[in-house]
Amino acid sequence: MKKLLALLLAGALTLSCIGCGSQAATANNGEADESASQTSDSGELIPMKIAFCTWAGYAPVFIAIEKGYFEEAGYDAEVVIMEDESTYGAAFVSNSIQALGQVMDRDIIQFDAGAPEQYVCTMDCSTGGDGLVATAEIQTVDDLAGKTVALDKSATSYFFFLQVLSDSNITEDQINIVEMGNDAAGEAFIAGNVDAAVTWEPALSNCGEREGGHILVSSADYPKAIIDVLTVNSNFLEEHPDAADVLNDCWNKAVAYLNENFDEGCEIMAKGLSLDKQDVIDECAGITFYDEAMNKEFNDLSKEGNIKEIAQMAADFWVEKGYMESSNVNGFFAYIEK
Repeated sequence: MKKLLALLLAGALTLSCIGCGSQAATANNGEADESASQTSDSGELIPMKIAFCTWAGYAPVFIAIEKGYFEEAGYDAEVVIMEDESTYGAAFVSNSIQALGQVMDRDIIQFDAGAPEQYVCTMDCSTGGDGLVATAEIQTVDDLAGKTVALDKSATSYFFFLQVLSDSNITEDQINIVEMGNDAAGEAFIAGNVDAAVTWEPALSNCGEREGGHILVSSADYPKAIIDVLTVNSNFLEEHPDAADVLNDCWNKAVAYLNENFDEGCEIMAKGLSLDKQDVIDECAGITFYDEAMNKEFNDLSKEGNIKEIAQMAADFWVEKGYMESSNVNGFFAYIEK
């Protein structure tokens, strides 16, 4: 799935971005884009840069731009493709970006480290786009005992993997973990270098290229383990108090359009991501996009299993692992708590 991660885990606060697609731009190398924080008194559109990596789960933003939803609300939205997700926190601090699509537990880590961001809405969850692949002799999670598993400990894939282990009869110390990125983990498995791997598409579907290779468990079995959310720059929000409402509304409109016009929507998203349309369609098969009704229910903090409860679970997990100092997530949800 997503090219998720590792803010602060590498301690990186440099900004290196890759521009992609006719609607995407390359961020300034760590320098603040002052024009993005200036409201025009002449009625001109307010610039807003929205960053995310190359992943279909975020791509409805391209539909919102294409269909003029942001423009109608008074904003000139522009996508910034940033594959190096360790730079996201620095981009918020420098005001190089005003909004971000990313997996939620990484946002929690950034927020704890001081990144000025607030949750706006949930974009999607992985329902089959991520998973654990294994060799033929590994038919249950318990069979991983004594085996070599490739995964990224600085990524949500680790969070997902430990949830899977919690439902088994074995523990992490009974497994030989080899750390590498999700793409590399999938490639290492297919090449026969490890017994199992936590990976995403396309390696997830291609695991059968190795004889006996199969998907042992996927995010379809843990639908709230990997959640992508849309956040807004808190400093930008202070200057433009309607920015969160605009982002929320434009996302909901874009998902509604995609649901009603799936083929055209995938074409727009593929163009924005510089991917083949079929690749986007294939990725969407493992994604559940959150529409307005789903967000309303998930953001209802009075209901069990709400977004804040999931975030708290992630925060507690990363504090335990030493990647966060505090598990307090209250300020992160200021927008929906108001």
